[in-house]
Amino acid sequence: MNCNTTRSLHQFSRSWRGTKMQLILPSPPTFLWKTAQSDPTASFSLFSSSKAAAILSSLAPFAVALSLNSPLPSLASPPPDSRSFFPPATPYSQSQSLRTGLEDGKIRPCPSMNPGCISTNPKSSSFDFPMVIPEDSMENAVQRLRDAIVKTQRNAKFQIDEETPYGHYLQVEVDGGFGRDVMEFAVKGDIVAYRSMATKVTFIYPFTTALGNSDGQKDRISKLKAELGWFSPSFASMD
Repeated sequence: MNCNTTRSLHQFSRSWRGTKMQLILPSPPTFLWKTAQSDPTASFSLFSSSKAAAILSSLAPFAVALSLNSPLPSLASPPPDSRSFFPPATPYSQSQSLRTGLEDGKIRPCPSMNPGCISTNPKSSSFDFPMVIPEDSMENAVQRLRDAIVKTQRNAKFQIDEETPYGHYLQVEVDGGFGRDVMEFAVKGDIVAYRSMATKVTFIYPFTTALGNSDGQKDRISKLKAELGWFSPSFASMD
């Protein structure tokens, strides 16, 4: 192998996809050429090095092509808001988790999707006036209320019976027309605020308006008032 052939292996030029790429390797020192001419072993070693350089030179375009074709790392983006995967609330879904208990120290209004409810909360669409305790019933008023509930309601079970900063709170489950109903009372001074509500709301697909009315709850409270002898103001009495 002559020197011109060896030098051509160390200076490699190739065009790839229209882009001129040139790989130039340094030529071996002059004394190596002299050694290669006089020593066959050295010539073989030199030839092996040149062959390795040629192989590496031929692989260079593939390495460049691989790096050019590899996708760039994308910028990290925050995961989508998990709340966006939840379907919007419907009247039916809301009716499956009816809230009870005092809200800001007051009886809650009736849920908008539950027609089988009355409440003394003025925000309720089915509003009823609170009961007024007569002076002769002020003593042991809460116990009188308990006794009247047990006497007028079917299968009454007291779930909560406690004193709060907002008065004495009672929560009672009773038998309703289609399951169990919930009665809630807040006794403070001579006023008894309350809510009586069916826990089962009936819908007919595909309509989103619930069936029923508050007549059954009004009748339940009327019986309770009659047993207690307590009264409530009414719009008619204000005329």
